[in-house]
Order: sequence, then C-alpha cells, then structure tokens
Amino acid sequence: MRIYRHSGEIAAQHKGGAIAIGNFDGLHLGHQKVINPAGIAARAGNVPWGVLTFEPHPRMLFDKSAPPFRLTPFHIKVRQIEALGVDFIVVLHFDQQLARMPAGEFVETVLIGGFGARHIVSGHEFVFGHKRLGTADYLAARGAEMGFGTESISEVRDDSGEIISSTRIRQYLFDARPADAGRLLGHPYEIEGRVAHGDERGRHIGFPTANIELDSNMRPALGVYAIRAGIDSGADTVWHDGVANLGYRPTFDGERPVLEAHLFDFDQDIYGKHLRVALIDFLRAERKFDGIDALKAQIKKDCQEARNRLAAGNWKTAS
Repeated sequence: MRIYRHSGEIAAQHKGGAIAIGNFDGLHLGHQKVINPAGIAARAGNVPWGVLTFEPHPRMLFDKSAPPFRLTPFHIKVRQIEALGVDFIVVLHFDQQLARMPAGEFVETVLIGGFGARHIVSGHEFVFGHKRLGTADYLAARGAEMGFGTESISEVRDDSGEIISSTRIRQYLFDARPADAGRLLGHPYEIEGRVAHGDERGRHIGFPTANIELDSNMRPALGVYAIRAGIDSGADTVWHDGVANLGYRPTFDGERPVLEAHLFDFDQDIYGKHLRVALIDFLRAERKFDGIDALKAQIKKDCQEARNRLAAGNWKTAS
C-alpha cells in the first residue's frame, strides 16, 4: 500500500479511483463499513481503491488540552487500513489552513484536483470544510454537478441494535470491558510502543516485564489484564500469551502510568523493540500490597487466571 502525505503528489496509477474519506479513529466495524464499499466500487470499475484521512485528529487541533483519547495512533491506523487490502492512503496534515478551507475548494482541489476521484464514500455524519458545511448531501450535489459518484453510509449497529462508535468503544475501555471494546473493533484493543528500561523490579521478583510508556496512548481502566503481545514484525508478528499491569505500581509508589507486560514462557531481550500489547480481558483493579511477598503471591494468581481466560480463545489478534 502506498502512503501519500499530500493530495497533490498522488501518482498517475492511483488517480481516478474510488475513495473512502473519514477520520477512522479505531478503524472499528462501523468504519470498515465505510471503507469496504469504496473497495467494491473500485474493483467493479477496475480503478484504484484509496482512503483519505487526517493527521493529527481534528480534535487535537481544536482542543489541545484534551487528555489522550485516540484509539489508534497513526502507525496503527495505517497498518489496519493496509490489512483491508486498500491500494493507497492519503494522510492530510490537519491544521488551521485546512480547517479554514471552504468545502467547495476542498472538493475541487483535493478530491477532484488531487485524486481525480470517480467515487467517494463517507459516513453520513462526516463533515468537512470551513464551518463544517461540507455534508454528505453537499458532496452528493457536487458529485451530480462534476460527474463523480457518492455513497453515504448510515450508522452501523451491532447485534443489540446499538450504534458502533469510537465514543462507545472508549467508554468500554474506561469501564474495564476490553472484550466488549474488541467486539466492536473487530479485534482486541492494542497499546504499543518501544520497550523501555525500567527498574527491573519484576525481574528481581521472578516476573520480568516489558515496560511501555503510555505517552499519547489512551488510558483504559487501570488494573491487571490478560494479554497477547508480540514484537511488531507486520504480518510476521509472533504472539505470546501474558499478563500486564496498567497503572502507577502503587506498591512501589510509581509516579506515572506505565504498561508492564509479563510474557509467559518468554526470555528474549527485547529492550528497544516495538511491542504490541492486545488487551484481551480485565482481571482486577490495581491495588497496593503489604510487601513483596503479598505482591508475588497475587501475581502468581493473576498469571494462572490470565492463562485460563486466554485458553478460552474467544478473541482474535489484529493483523
């Protein structure tokens, strides 16, 4: 899959295609219902299949004080879009200049001038352009004038009839319900980052951990999780069962949240490697223990409980 950073640099072989447009934070099942119709139209017309998205997320421009909220940082989103089979992705830098661009200019210079788009698919609530005047109806009207097709995808609902949304997925994660979040995502929620050197307390008590700073990752409920983890190697990532503590390590008076992942039956040196940690199930809330022995006893229980839940296998790891 080819990645472009500007609509004006799209190669000839990727022009004249069918594109899906949106923020696609989480790339959940609802978002896939927007992207996949563009693929169907592209294959039917024997034209390229593309996705147009924005970085940073617009909310990060308009509310710089917001706590970390993104379900999928940029590189995760790109990997998940590629797994759908998309031919190319255009990632436009979202800044004040783009935010102030009139909807008509966006259609003419980006969608047509840049993409030469023949077919454009968006969610029914997606808006673009200055003062958010670019609606699905507006896009359809311009398509009728300029000769490109459009599709507006209504909200997607799960088996219970509730709308699948990034907001709902975030709430499941805040409520310590990663399995429900994964059901709407279509895969487990992941936290990933470089494995950093810690104080090695886990190794000293018999449970070595790979530590990941949360940085811009969203903060799910603090506590202990059954996990699957793998060193990021794309399609060749090898996954391992494990258990992780997400929190402040109160027994050791930690000052900032960190993800500490203990991988079962694993003894490789992975400092500096890029680790993907999929949260499968929530085991318990984080708490402070009266000494190392009490902590070790609880970790042994957590490891066994994580093994039991992972053995059930009612989940699938992302691509």
